[in-house]
Amino acid sequence: MSTTVFLDLDGTLTDSKPGIIGSVRHAMEMVGEPVPHPDAIDWVIGPPLLDSFRKLGVPDPDLALSHYRDRYTTTGLLENRVYDGVPEVLVALREAGHGLCVATAKPHAYARRITAHFDLARHFDHEFGPELDGTRGHKADLLAHALEVTGVDPARSVMIGDRHHDIDAARAVGMAAIGVRWGYGDAAELAHADAHCDTPAEIPSAVARLLGRD
Repeated sequence: MSTTVFLDLDGTLTDSKPGIIGSVRHAMEMVGEPVPHPDAIDWVIGPPLLDSFRKLGVPDPDLALSHYRDRYTTTGLLENRVYDGVPEVLVALREAGHGLCVATAKPHAYARRITAHFDLARHFDHEFGPELDGTRGHKADLLAHALEVTGVDPARSVMIGDRHHDIDAARAVGMAAIGVRWGYGDAAELAHADAHCDTPAEIPSAVARLLGRD
């Protein structure tokens, strides 16, 4: 029976903090709100940005999102780098016979540009992300959609990510979950994952344990 690995993008495959944080700070400045220190808002990386702007107290989150996208689509998107070891891990997972999919809270229109630019797209069967209007912006809705499109068995699948949104979403659709510790989540967020990885190199063995391909 086939097995499928779903991987988050920001904080799991790539270190996207400079572009995202820079664009959030730009948006806050443009809407006349206090601009937070870069190291104080790592938590905005992962959840839907409209939710993050609401949490930051922005009166018009949609306007802030528009300013965010003005900068992000021209500059921030590629202020980014692939974590060391990730390409090799994707090859190893493929060689082990797993299907691979991206499942990110970043709109797929942006995610696909990133995976293509960094030569990651060739490893994936599908790349799932929300629409620009926010449809499927929450990770559980996104994973449910991904399962419907692909027809894969959630019991033979695993979600890998760095935030509690990834772990919670996996639980919601019946998948196992692996928490990675090099991203933007803290230990408490990942406490309920089925396995944890401290480096990308640990992912293949963790997947094998959970999906029965030791």
